[in-house]
Amino acid sequence: MEIREATDADADTIRSIAHDSLSSTYTDFLGAETIDTAIDQWYGEEFADDIADDHSLILVIERDGEVIGFSHSELVGQQYSNGQLLWLHIDPDARGDGIGVRLLVRTREKLLDDGADQVQCFVLEDNEGGNEFYADHGFEQADQREVEIGEETFTENIYVESEIESGDDWNAIDELEIDDRTVYVSYGDADRGSKAPFYGAYEGEDQSDRYGWLCGNCDSIDNAMDTMGRIECNSCGNRRKPTRWDSSYL
Repeated sequence: MEIREATDADADTIRSIAHDSLSSTYTDFLGAETIDTAIDQWYGEEFADDIADDHSLILVIERDGEVIGFSHSELVGQQYSNGQLLWLHIDPDARGDGIGVRLLVRTREKLLDDGADQVQCFVLEDNEGGNEFYADHGFEQADQREVEIGEETFTENIYVESEIESGDDWNAIDELEIDDRTVYVSYGDADRGSKAPFYGAYEGEDQSDRYGWLCGNCDSIDNAMDTMGRIECNSCGNRRKPTRWDSSYL
């Protein structure tokens, strides 16, 4: 899988995925007309401006060359230091295999890299699955706001990263089946690579026994580490620099 920034050529696919995702998940509390209005409101003619906006971040995730999901975020505030994840949608036919989690992780990392001091996530109060998704991956509800969709008003929950103790990692664990083996990937345990981060992979959810590293570029755990802590993915060539053991000599 590949995660990249969206281009104008992705606009129609993003619009289609958003419509199919909303129609699959939200019909218990959103009518078809409201969904159509929402899509026109957010992904109509002005969507090209969002793609081009330097303070807007739209990522798409591809599998086998086909876009199967996207996230839509923006940087707001006086110093553009508040990252807001507005929408994250996966094609209903492509859900599973931790695709949504990986897109969430990369979106969070990109917002922080672009200058965000914090990341907020927004999800309608009535979307039970969406609320559970953020709560299960390192976020907690901090506030609510009212939003208008068409002529209706809905309550939206605002999530922020859970407070963690000093030295702890961001709490996002993903259970994956790779090469007929179950591994638990910690997205808080990340090291920068040449193409994408490497994430710690463990044999158990308690992260007591490390299994290896998951390549964030190709989702492979087939990689090699040398005695200096340098990691190279055998599948795509993604590389992590040698470990810096100690900075006390400075």
